[in-house]
Amino acid sequence: MAAGLLHAVPGRFGLPVAGICGAQGSGKTTLAHALEAELAAQGVRALTLSLDDFYLPKAERLLLAQDVHPLCATRGVPGTHDMALFAEVLRGLAAAAPGTEAPVPQFSKLDDDRVPFADWPRISGRPDIVLFEGWCVGASPLAASALEAPANALEASEDADGVWRRWWNGCLDRDYWPLWQDLAPLILIRVPGLESVVQSRLVQEAGLAAAEPLKPRMDEAAVRRFVAHYERLTRHIWAEMPARAHLVLDRDDGFSFSIAAPISN
Repeated sequence: MAAGLLHAVPGRFGLPVAGICGAQGSGKTTLAHALEAELAAQGVRALTLSLDDFYLPKAERLLLAQDVHPLCATRGVPGTHDMALFAEVLRGLAAAAPGTEAPVPQFSKLDDDRVPFADWPRISGRPDIVLFEGWCVGASPLAASALEAPANALEASEDADGVWRRWWNGCLDRDYWPLWQDLAPLILIRVPGLESVVQSRLVQEAGLAAAEPLKPRMDEAAVRRFVAHYERLTRHIWAEMPARAHLVLDRDDGFSFSIAAPISN
């Protein structure tokens, strides 16, 4: 699989950027780190960046909740990330000289907030390729007609007029989709269904609680509500992205992976 990354070409920011898309708990980070190791064995320095680390700080999302729609307070959908910061980080990494350090943001899911700048990791030098993973990395905007009916109970009760879903779809079209054009290759990880996403998220929450037991975590009801925010775009990705992804991997509930569609040129 790593062989398909060796020929990646730099995009607008001066670095090759490969995209890894997959629902929560699908194995994106595990795959990215495995690819990092494979590439390192071939003398290629890869750096994994996560879309999650570019979430807006809580205070900014609360402002969006006041100005746009209350559901904007919950991190996740397009519009709740700082894509200008993502572009800035890529430019900094591309321009990094040997021995220099570039800061990259970090987000605390337990605090639901961005980590202070002083605590951001520093990346030394310039990577050869960036592996960018996230739940909606590479996702295309939906047609206006696809937004008309509520996708689930959350949308029916809290976004009946469609303001929130039209807002995040507009953000996806304006702030994300142009950046996605530089993703090459684009890798999609599919899981069996939305219940698999819920169960994977519960496992993640247990892991977070074990790491920091004094901090609150989401129970099952909270996880199901959280995942509902992602449902519409997740289903759109599963339906639309396989036809244009360079590689499609299917992950079963036993966390075994199989190649559904090989890397294309």
